[in-house]
Amino acid sequence: MCLSVPSQVTQVHADSTVTVDTLGVKRRVSSHLMSEPLLIGDFVLIHIGFVMNKIDEEDAKLSLALYREIVEKLEQEE
Repeated sequence: MCLSVPSQVTQVHADSTVTVDTLGVKRRVSSHLMSEPLLIGDFVLIHIGFVMNKIDEEDAKLSLALYREIVEKLEQEE
């Protein structure tokens, strides 16, 4: 099973790649599989270095809030 954390596009590059922010970690990934152009601020799901699809901002923010809650609880248990 694969778990994909929503990422937000922070830069769009001319070579069909984008830079995304995933919970504070920035990385450059391919957008070659996307049929529509991505814009700064879009939320996407990534799998093995490729943007797989764009997702709704409200859904992305809800998911990110839940992931942060999980991380906080795990940190409290340590």
